[in-house]
Amino acid sequence: MGDMSKKLDKIMAMVANGDYFTINRPRQYGKTTIIYLLEQKLLKNKHYLVLSISFEEIDAVTYKKQEWFISTFLDILSEQLEFLQEKELLALIQDKKTIANLKQLNTFLTRIIASSDRKVVLIIDEVDKASNNQLFLDFLGMLRAKYLRRNQGKGSAFHSVILAGVHDVKTLKAKIRPEEKKMYNSPWNIAVDFKVDLALSLEEISSMLEEYVNERQVKIEIPFFAEKLFYFTSGYPFLVSYLCKIIDEELLLDKSKKKWEPHDLVGAVQIALTENNTNFKSLIKNLENNPELYELVFKIIMNEREFSYNLDNPVIHLGDMYGVLRRHRGRAKIHNRLYEQRIYNYMASKMETSGEIRFDHVSISYIEEDGTLNIEKAIRKFQEFMKEQYSAKDKDFLERNGRLLFLAFIRPIINGIGFDFKEVQISEEKRLDIVITYENKKYIIELKIWRGETYHQTGIAQLCDYLERQNERIGYLLIFDLRKESGRAGKWEKIERQGTEIFAAWI
Repeated sequence: MGDMSKKLDKIMAMVANGDYFTINRPRQYGKTTIIYLLEQKLLKNKHYLVLSISFEEIDAVTYKKQEWFISTFLDILSEQLEFLQEKELLALIQDKKTIANLKQLNTFLTRIIASSDRKVVLIIDEVDKASNNQLFLDFLGMLRAKYLRRNQGKGSAFHSVILAGVHDVKTLKAKIRPEEKKMYNSPWNIAVDFKVDLALSLEEISSMLEEYVNERQVKIEIPFFAEKLFYFTSGYPFLVSYLCKIIDEELLLDKSKKKWEPHDLVGAVQIALTENNTNFKSLIKNLENNPELYELVFKIIMNEREFSYNLDNPVIHLGDMYGVLRRHRGRAKIHNRLYEQRIYNYMASKMETSGEIRFDHVSISYIEEDGTLNIEKAIRKFQEFMKEQYSAKDKDFLERNGRLLFLAFIRPIINGIGFDFKEVQISEEKRLDIVITYENKKYIIELKIWRGETYHQTGIAQLCDYLERQNERIGYLLIFDLRKESGRAGKWEKIERQGTEIFAAWI
C-alpha cells in the first residue's frame, strides 16, 4: 500500500473540527481503503468512539418501511458496538424494537451519544445503496436537524459524520424527484467540501513500490516505475495496483527473475487493455448509459475539442463523478491514458460492428522479417481504403470520424501485440495524436486536418521537435485534406528536416 499518512492527517483535521462531509469518488478509487485507515487511526485515539458501518448490507426492500430500515440500521450499529466491546452502549439498543419512526430514532441516538464519554464519529460507507430512496434522505434530514440543534446548544449530535459513495446527495435527490432536478437545497447542505485528493501521487506510488521491494526482495528502479505508473494511470488507485499486480503475478512467472524491466510495464499495459475487469466494465457502462457523456467524450478524444471544466454543467459533473474526466489546466480531459485507450478501442470496435466500415486488409502482412511493423505500408493501405469507401462522404462526417476510422483500421494490425496512445506534451501542449508501441518499438503518428500551408509547416516543425526529444528519427504525418479540389488525396511524400524523416500521407 502507498503511504496515506498525509491524506489521513488532512481528514483527521476535518474530524477534529467536527465537520460533516461526504467522500464522493468513483468506483475503486480508494474510498473504502481510506475509511478503513481512518477508522484504525481514530480507534487508537482515546477521544473518539467510531461507529463505522456500511449500507451495502441493506437491501432495497428494507427501505420500504421506516421500522424495517431503523431495525436494520440498529442491528448494524449493535454489531459495531459488540465488536468494540462497548457493553453499556450495546445494552441501550436491546429495546430497539420499540423504535418505529425517525423521530424516535432521533431521540434514541441522542441518548446513545450523551451516554458516551467520547466524541462519537459516524462513518457510513456505500451510501449509493440508498439511491432513489426518499427514506434515506429523511434519515439525512434527521442527522442535519441534530447537527443544527447541537450548534444551538439544544441537544447532542454525532461529533462528525462521514458518508462515502460515488453519488453525492444532490444527485440522489435528482433521481428521486425528477421535477426538482434544478433545485440544490438538499438535506446535506451542512456538509463541508471534501478536498482531499485520493489519487496516488508519485511519492505515494513510490512508497508502495518500496514496501513491495522490501517484502519480495525484487529490484525495481522505483523513480522510473513510479513516474511511468503515474503516466499511464494519473494516480487512479485501482489502475496503479492493477498494473503492478499483472507484473507480479503474470509477467514474473519465472521466480528466479528478481528485477522489473521497462518492457514489463509495457507488457502489463498491453494485458490490461485486453483483459476485462469490473473497473473497465463500469467505465463502458457509464458511457453506454449516458449518451450525452458519450458524445462529450467522443468530441474530446476524436475531434480534439476542448471544454472548460465546469462542474455546474451536468455532463461534466457526471464525467467527474464517474472518474471518466479530470481537470487539467481548467479543461476537461479523459482521466488517464489507460481509460483513453480503452475508450478508443471501444469506440473503434463499435464502428466496426456497426457495418459502417468493411476492412479487407487484415490478411495482409505488415510485419517485416525482423519483427518490426511496416507503418508506411499500413498508411498507404488506409489511403486506398478511404478512397474506395469514403470518397463520397461529406466533410462533416470525415472531420468527425477520420481519427476513429484510422484507429479502427489499425487495431486489427497491432491487436494482441501492440497498443496505441494519444500523446499530450504537458509542457507546451503540443499534441501528437497516436504513439503506437509494437514489440517495444515506438511509431509516432500525427493526425491533422488540413487547415492551410502555415498550419501544415508548423505541424511538421512540432513533429520534428517531438521526434528529437523522443530520440526517434522517423515519424508519420496523416493529413485529412477535406478540400474536394485539392487533388492531393492518396498522395504521399517523405520530408527530411532537422535530422529526422517524416512520411506524410494525404487522405
